[in-house]
Amino acid sequence: MAQYRTSVKIGNWNEELRLEEDAKREHLEKKERGELAAQKVDFLKQHILSQVDLTVTTDGRLHFGDVVMLVNMGGEERDCSALSINADVNSFNKIPTPGIISPCGVVAGRSIQACPRTAFIITSVDGSPEGSTLHFDQSFALKTTSGFARGLYLTSDLQSFQKCAKKSRLQEVNLEDGSSFLSWWKIVHFDPQERLEYEGQPVPANMSVLILHCKTNQALAVLGDHVIWNTYGKEYEMTAHTFLDSHKAEQDNNRWTLCTSNPAGEGLVLLTHPQLGAPNKVFTQADPGI
Repeated sequence: MAQYRTSVKIGNWNEELRLEEDAKREHLEKKERGELAAQKVDFLKQHILSQVDLTVTTDGRLHFGDVVMLVNMGGEERDCSALSINADVNSFNKIPTPGIISPCGVVAGRSIQACPRTAFIITSVDGSPEGSTLHFDQSFALKTTSGFARGLYLTSDLQSFQKCAKKSRLQEVNLEDGSSFLSWWKIVHFDPQERLEYEGQPVPANMSVLILHCKTNQALAVLGDHVIWNTYGKEYEMTAHTFLDSHKAEQDNNRWTLCTSNPAGEGLVLLTHPQLGAPNKVFTQADPGI
């Protein structure tokens, strides 16, 4: 009488063996092409977290062509964060040259590091020459750096049922190819009582300001109560929405600092407005390997 042994092959053993061999071969082919998920993440971080030199301002003002970081100093529900490209392994391609795919979302990242993910160029939209001073209430555009970040423009539009922020359902902010009226922004003073007085004056670097969208007149904002988990960890949703307190003044999640580099090469210097009564803060750039 025949007996069952562990060496006996049962079922569709030949088919299962072939499927296993095909899976191994497919894995090795993807590895050779750099298409494994871990390889894509490493490739993305290697390019998007590489070091970028921010502009060093000599007169304390912002100019067209300056490379800056947009930093929110944080609040009760959130940490200090910077406007960042929300790119994952499906948001870039390698052919013909490595780069971000448009359109691409943005978030407020907690890593305060000058890199292609967080660096933006102040770009003229009214014919102002590069190097000229940016003034309060003057229209401008914010563009990512060239190369891997592809020079995309920070863009927003009126909120609709089909087009809005995923979590808060407020006005969406993203990055798109080409400049248009949807990518026009302007800077105003953070204090409503002093806003008219500062209109037309040069915009100082490293000081708290509001960034308004020209078409919708909504202020760029970070939402601490809407957390986004992505390739880079815990980050916050970005939107264009003006949050007012009981005194009809914009709240701290609407306040941004356009940061330049420290002339001494010690990282980023975030100088708050003297009326805020906050001390000067120095943030060193994070490790690109994070």
